[in-house]
Amino acid sequence: MALLLGLAPASLLTPRLKRSPIRRPRPLPLRPAPALVADRIATRSASVRCEALGEGIGDRTVYEGVYGPWTVDPSDVREVISYRSGLVTAATSFIIAASAAFLPEGTFGDIIKQNIDLFYVVGAGGLGLSLFLIHIYVTPIKRFLQALWVIGVVGSIAAYQFGALPSNESLAQYVLDNPSALWFVGPLFAALTGLVFKEGLCYGKLEAGILTFVIPGLLLGHLSGLMDNGPKLSLLGLWMALFVVFAARKFQQPIKDDVGDKSIFVFNALPEEEKKALLQKLEEQSNQKLD
Repeated sequence: MALLLGLAPASLLTPRLKRSPIRRPRPLPLRPAPALVADRIATRSASVRCEALGEGIGDRTVYEGVYGPWTVDPSDVREVISYRSGLVTAATSFIIAASAAFLPEGTFGDIIKQNIDLFYVVGAGGLGLSLFLIHIYVTPIKRFLQALWVIGVVGSIAAYQFGALPSNESLAQYVLDNPSALWFVGPLFAALTGLVFKEGLCYGKLEAGILTFVIPGLLLGHLSGLMDNGPKLSLLGLWMALFVVFAARKFQQPIKDDVGDKSIFVFNALPEEEKKALLQKLEEQSNQKLD
C-alpha cells in the first residue's frame, strides 16, 4: 500500500481546490510622511544588524523622537564608544603632560618633558576623533568646532617649525616661554572648550560647565601676562582634576545620550519636499489631538 502511494501522482494525493477568479492587486495606500522617517531609520538599523551578525546588538528600545521613532543600532554604539575613547585619549595625554609641572626635577617628570610633544600630538588626535564623531543637531556649529581644531593643528605645526625647533625647545616649553604663541595653538583648546560646553549644556554636567571657564581663563591669563605662576598652577591642577572626572563619567552615560534624537538627523537629511510634507503631516496630527 505504501509502495502504491509512493508511485501515485501528486494530483491524486492532494485535494482539488476551487479556482478563484484572478483579482488585480489593490494599489497600496500612500504612506503618511512620518512613516518615511521611521522606514529610513528601520531600514538602516536592519541592514546594520544583518552586517553585524555575531556582534552585539544595540539597544532594542524604540525611542519617540521629534520626527518619528528611532532605535540605537550597533553602528551607533561603535561611534559613541569611539567618541568617548577619543575624549579619554585627550584627557589622559593632557593629564600626563601637565603633571610634569608638579613633579620635581630628576624624576619621572624629566621623562614626560622629553616626550611632551608626543603627548600633545596624541591628545590632539584624540580630540580630533571626538570632534569628527560628535553629534550636534546644528551642523554649522559642528563644522566650526572642527575648523577650530584644524586651525589649531596647523598653528601648532607652524609654531613648532618656526619657533620651538629653532630654539631647540619642545612646543609646550616654547609656548610657556612665549605667551604670544598661544595665538597659534589656542584654536585647538578653543575647540576643546566648545566640546565641554556642549557636554555641560546638554547633560548638565558640573565639571564640564566649570571647565568651560577654567580652560580659557588659564590660557587668557598666560597670554595677557596678568596671571602669576601660582594661580596658573592652581587652575592647571583644577583643569586636570575636572578632566579626569569628565572623561570617567562619559562611560556612565547611556549610549542613547550621545546619539541624541536620531530622527532629527534623519529629518535634516531629507529633501526639502519631504521635509515640508512631514511637517505638514505632524501639524495635522497635532491639530487632531487638540480637537
